[in-house]
Amino acid sequence: MRRIVRHLFHRTITPTGHSSQCIKLEIISGKNLKVPSERIPAGIYVFINVDSTRRWKSAIEVSSSDESVTWGDTMIVSSQASPALSMEIRASYELDRMLGNGELIGKLKTSWHELLGHGEEPFELSFPPVRGVRPSLTLKAVVVHAFDNQHGTPFDSLVDCKIARDTDAGHVRFAQYMTRKRVSHLNNAVKQFQSALDQCPVGHPDHAAALTNLAWARLQGYIRQDPQDIANITSLFREALALRPQGHPDCALSLHSLIRALNSCYSRERIAVYIHESAQLCCKLLPMCPEGSYLRSIGLDSAADYMIPQCNKLPTDASNEGIRLRRNVLELCPPGHRYRLRALDELARALEARFDQHGSINDLEESIQLGREAFSLCPEEHSSRDAYLNNLAFSLKSRFDHQGKFHDLDEAITLYEEALRLCPVGHQSRDLSLDNLGGALLTRFNERHDIDDITRAISLYREALTLRPSGNSSRYTTLSNLALALQTRFENSPVSEESVEDLNEAIDLYRESLRLKGHDHPERHATLQNLSSALCFRFTRTRKNEDVKEAIDLCEESLLALPSLHPRRYFSYMWLQEAYLSRYRVHNNPADLSLAVENFRLASGHPTQGFPERIITALNWVDKAESHQHDSALEAYQICLELFDNHVMTRSSIISRREAGTAFYGVQSLPVDAASCAARSNDLQRAVELVEQGRGQQWSLASRLRSPLEDIESTNPNLAHEFSELSQRLSDAQGSAGSTDRAAADRAAIQYRKLTNQWDAVVTQIRGIQAFSRFLLPPSYAELQVAACHGPVIILIASKYLCSAIIVPTSGEPRHVSFPRITLADLEQLKDDFSTAIRHTARMHPRKPREKLQRRLRVVWDEIMLPIVNVLQDDLKLQRRSRIWLCPTAAFTSIPLHAANPFRSKADRSGPEACLEDLFICSYTPTLSALIRSRQKMETCVTQTFAAIGQGEPGAGQGEVLPAVNIELELVHELIPPNVRFTNISKDEATQAGALDALRHNTWVHLACHGKQDLEQPYNSSFAMRDTPLTLLDIMENNSPQAEFAFLSACHTAVGDEETPDEAIHLAAGLQFSGFKSVVGTLWGVNDALAKHFVEAFYKNMFEDMEDGVMDCTKAAHAVNCARDFLKTRVPLEQRIVFVHIGV
Repeated sequence: MRRIVRHLFHRTITPTGHSSQCIKLEIISGKNLKVPSERIPAGIYVFINVDSTRRWKSAIEVSSSDESVTWGDTMIVSSQASPALSMEIRASYELDRMLGNGELIGKLKTSWHELLGHGEEPFELSFPPVRGVRPSLTLKAVVVHAFDNQHGTPFDSLVDCKIARDTDAGHVRFAQYMTRKRVSHLNNAVKQFQSALDQCPVGHPDHAAALTNLAWARLQGYIRQDPQDIANITSLFREALALRPQGHPDCALSLHSLIRALNSCYSRERIAVYIHESAQLCCKLLPMCPEGSYLRSIGLDSAADYMIPQCNKLPTDASNEGIRLRRNVLELCPPGHRYRLRALDELARALEARFDQHGSINDLEESIQLGREAFSLCPEEHSSRDAYLNNLAFSLKSRFDHQGKFHDLDEAITLYEEALRLCPVGHQSRDLSLDNLGGALLTRFNERHDIDDITRAISLYREALTLRPSGNSSRYTTLSNLALALQTRFENSPVSEESVEDLNEAIDLYRESLRLKGHDHPERHATLQNLSSALCFRFTRTRKNEDVKEAIDLCEESLLALPSLHPRRYFSYMWLQEAYLSRYRVHNNPADLSLAVENFRLASGHPTQGFPERIITALNWVDKAESHQHDSALEAYQICLELFDNHVMTRSSIISRREAGTAFYGVQSLPVDAASCAARSNDLQRAVELVEQGRGQQWSLASRLRSPLEDIESTNPNLAHEFSELSQRLSDAQGSAGSTDRAAADRAAIQYRKLTNQWDAVVTQIRGIQAFSRFLLPPSYAELQVAACHGPVIILIASKYLCSAIIVPTSGEPRHVSFPRITLADLEQLKDDFSTAIRHTARMHPRKPREKLQRRLRVVWDEIMLPIVNVLQDDLKLQRRSRIWLCPTAAFTSIPLHAANPFRSKADRSGPEACLEDLFICSYTPTLSALIRSRQKMETCVTQTFAAIGQGEPGAGQGEVLPAVNIELELVHELIPPNVRFTNISKDEATQAGALDALRHNTWVHLACHGKQDLEQPYNSSFAMRDTPLTLLDIMENNSPQAEFAFLSACHTAVGDEETPDEAIHLAAGLQFSGFKSVVGTLWGVNDALAKHFVEAFYKNMFEDMEDGVMDCTKAAHAVNCARDFLKTRVPLEQRIVFVHIGV
């Protein structure tokens, strides 16, 4: 073992004088070195008594776990020395400064002659037995020649003073007591140690050692039930420890002494604070005790082996102190430790309990992680495997309730099913497994409405109830659970005598459960809430006022029983609003409606409830406020949008964010409905802010991590750097798809949340700087109006409440344009009509008039665009051929607004009436923020390069051969300015990687290939390449900061997501997000043979009148407009208007 301390004694002893023969004695090692008193020593050393006044002392070495010591020390003595000598093995209780001579382990008289009789080989010298074994030393003695030593030193003297004598006497008496158990010996030991302490007052260098010796003796008296003041005993150990802080050679031994005392206290008095402190000190001691040391194996491990099972017997404690205890216990149970499984489970349960009380998702995430590890350590044959399955499943279901991740619920049910299989009829835990599985199935029924789930849940609960007869301590739980299942079946069944029986039985079961719980039961509030809800439902049927009054009183009682931040208060608020709203519907008392709204407000704002529940609550509030025309509707919309934004931000992958965005019924129309609400209230600026906040959420969330930092860098460069670093790490942590390994996915989610919290903290610091108070907050109207600096932006709102447009002018207040004859249903029909008309044209001869399509475009002109044009011309005085930007929402996104056309002659028959593209240069933008971001990037000046990417022979399953692609690429090459470096990427080079590289390194890009819109998963929308498709997800994750312009000569590149139409999740928007400021895309299928005509006309207009040979992407909208006009007689209508411009 490692040598710790050598005392200040000289161990190599030579006489002064001339050369002579000497004896060299090597103390090699020792074994079976048991200490009579059973105290753990600091180390072991050897005394060799040369004569009555001189003795040699070895180093003090730490024992190994097998009670052996290695020294390797050497002494040399003159051959003229006294032939007799004695050897002692002693235990020292100090490594730093030794008080006395320690405790005697063994003593043996011998002679130099006997020692030299073994030749030059090592030999073993045995001592009298101690505690059943013989201590022994391994020695080696030889005769050597010594040379003159003019600087010889005297032999060491025996430590002999009153303090040392009293201490040594105390060790002797204490050892005698431990071996013979005579109380007189213990009393004498206490007396001797007390005398030594009296001679070592505070400040004396041996004070800590004297305190420890006395405390050990008095502790033995406490252990044998003598009347002792245990607080005084532990205070002696604490005082000694205070004198030996971390880093002191004797700190570890003092820690162990206090741990031993605390364990002894707990074994006698069962006061939890003792075992809590013991666990904490064990963790502190752990790094001080290397593996294999005596203190580790005999001291710490044995103390922990007592302490850990005692901790496991303690009830689950969700307090910070209780969780600290569980963490300490787990630290003492590293992988492979026999108690690790239980330690993992106990900490997981404590964290789950704290989550139930305070609602911190971090606690729940950690609980699941610990539960997974515990379950992985639990073999099939383990007697408690069902319990570990149930515990993990419970945490997963809690996370589903909090976050709404369906895979959590499905996994929980699978685990519950397995747990029930392990609990056959007659098993003592079958009732618990039945209850747990029933609860999970009930939850799944509420989400998916599979009647088999609710039917089986009720059956499981009824069986569980038979296993919990009257007198069973858990009967009240199953009564409440069965009642809830019956009530749920009533709520989801047509009104009938059978369904009413379900409700009445539920009420009776709730009342019985409430009676069994009593007034002081910690879970009473849950039954109060459930009974309240059942009575509220019965009131809606019977209209008996006593039912709704009792429902309100029960909820108020539950609120009195719960602290202000308890997660369950949410349910009291929810049932209170339901009760007040039910009574309002019957009696029309405005006070009831106001009270219902106030409880909606409290429930949606309750911070310990998960975002999914609060979003559903806010959506319900929106619905009720709109239907009852309450003035809180706008507030409800605002809260809903904020909650939704926060909820989506918690998801660590792009795809999971979309899943979160489509998980709530009615949320798809939330932004436009909110804007409509503000518009109906004549608050148009607020309407613009709300529609912008709610739309394009995927883009805005991702763009937060790409925010320009120039201004912040000039103000606080360190903060800017920290924000940049965290943004990059957070962006890197955004996996594009979730891992199939649930444990790995959980770990990734926890890491993502930690990074998010750090990122949020830095953002808060930035907002604390005066000029950046609105950093990354939803933009204000003043900030959004910047999007209209080069022309008005028209937001087209398609809401079930009102279809209209809001024009954001270059300056001044926004204008509202109503569409009195257009409803949301009309727009949906118009969208379908366009889809049908476009499909119909594919079968028509190119020169045949497109009458159906023209009729649809006439409707768009008359009912939608003409009222807007009137405001633009008459009110805003917008000049002809000025630029405008269209920002459509919902159903408007699938209608070719830019192609609106009266298709009529003027009244004087002097020619056709002007259409939209005759009057203005139209562009689109997914959101106002997207347009602003694109303009901010225009300041970057780089060398312009052009890449033409074409794939006419895509890989298997990606589409048919496109024979005109290569011709189109050659045409593009001919049309671009000769001073611009051109790269042709086609055929085998046009792969996914090749295309991404071209997008990343070129400023201008032309893409000619198959385009595919994936309606179910828009992030899988793609361009067909030779190997694998280039998806929207690939494009979003590809950062192209130098990019300027992209032409997408492919099908369906500017068509949005049907599930979340307001997100505008399409290929063109993806390219704009990745860095391209100006994009030409398509609304539907492109004819391969006809596309080249539009491409040629576009680029000819694009590059005419170039200044200084520099390509200008801001001319793209004008070039698209001119190309359409040029091709009026050459290309069919649907193939002219298919191309649209997006961006600057």
